[in-house]
Amino acid sequence: MKKSLKQRSSDHHRGIYFIGTTPPKIDTDFESVSTIADKLLARLDEINFDGLIIYDIQDETSRIDTPRPFPFKATHDSGTYAQLINQKSGKPVIAYKSVAGLDKQGFNEWLSRAWYQNNVRDLVLVGSPSTQVESSLPLNDAYGVLAAHSQEFYLGGVAIAERHLSKKNEHIRLLGKSNQGCEYYITQAVYNAQATIDMLTSYAEECALNNIKPNRIILTFSPCGSAKTLEFINWLGVSVPEATSERILSAEDPLYESIKINHSNLLKILAAVIPLNIPLGLNIESLTNRKTEIDASILMYKLLKGTMDQALAQNQIDQFVLNK
Repeated sequence: MKKSLKQRSSDHHRGIYFIGTTPPKIDTDFESVSTIADKLLARLDEINFDGLIIYDIQDETSRIDTPRPFPFKATHDSGTYAQLINQKSGKPVIAYKSVAGLDKQGFNEWLSRAWYQNNVRDLVLVGSPSTQVESSLPLNDAYGVLAAHSQEFYLGGVAIAERHLSKKNEHIRLLGKSNQGCEYYITQAVYNAQATIDMLTSYAEECALNNIKPNRIILTFSPCGSAKTLEFINWLGVSVPEATSERILSAEDPLYESIKINHSNLLKILAAVIPLNIPLGLNIESLTNRKTEIDASILMYKLLKGTMDQALAQNQIDQFVLNK
C-alpha cells in the first residue's frame, strides 16, 4: 500500500521533496490539459520525488500598483488538476486553494468536491491577496470551515520570509496556523537566504519557548533565466537582494547563474537551520512556461535535493556519534 503524504512526512530525519506547477489556463480544453500533464510528468521521469504541488493562481493586481509583468489569465481549478496529476503519476498532490471571492458555503462546497470528486487529501489554504477583494472569506474563518468539515485534510500553510523582514512576526503567525490545524509550511521562492534563516531561527526559538516540536518547513526555489522572469519574481513580493539581481542580469548565462545562487542560498540555510531540528523539505518550481526554465528547474531539483539529502544524512551521523 502506498504511503500517504502525511506518512511520508512523519520521519523528521529525512527530507521531503516536491515539484511545484500551475494548472493550465481556463480556456484550455480537457484533452490539451491531459496532454500538458503528460508532458510535465514525462519530464519528471528521471527524478525521484515525493509529490507535486498545484498552485491556485489569483489576479493579484489589487495588491500592488506596479503592472503585472505577465498578463493574468484564470486557470483550471487546482483541485481538478490535482486529481488528474494524482491519477497519472500515482504521487501525492498538494492542492493550493485561495479563498478569495468565496463565502463560507462556497468554500465548504469546494472542500466536499475536492475530497469526494477530486480525491484531494493534501491542502494549503491561501487568503485573499488584498482586502480590496469583495466578499472574500477571511483566512481564519476558512480554517474554521475546514475544521467543521466532515473530512480531515492534511493541511499546510504558507510561510513568508519577506513578511518577517518587515514585521518580525512571521514565526508567531506560523504558530497561529499550527493552532488552526496546519502541520507543515511551504515558503515563497527563496532568493534572500538571510530572511529565511531569520524567520526559521525565530520560529525554532518560539517553539522551544512553548515546548512544542516545529512543523516541517518546505523551502521553495525557482530558477530565473531572464530580466522578465526576475521582474515577475519581484512583482510577486519575493525579496531579491540588489547584488543578487545584478549577478543574474549581468551573467553570460542568467539561468545557470540563478541555479548557482539558489544552491548557495540552500547551503547557507542548511548550515544555519539543521542544528535547530526543524524538519525540512524542498519544492522546486518554474515561474514561467518557458521550456528552458522548466528544464533548468529539473536540473536544479537534482542538485538541491542531493545537497539537502547529504546535509541531513551528515547531521544524522553527527547525532549518532554524539549520542554513542
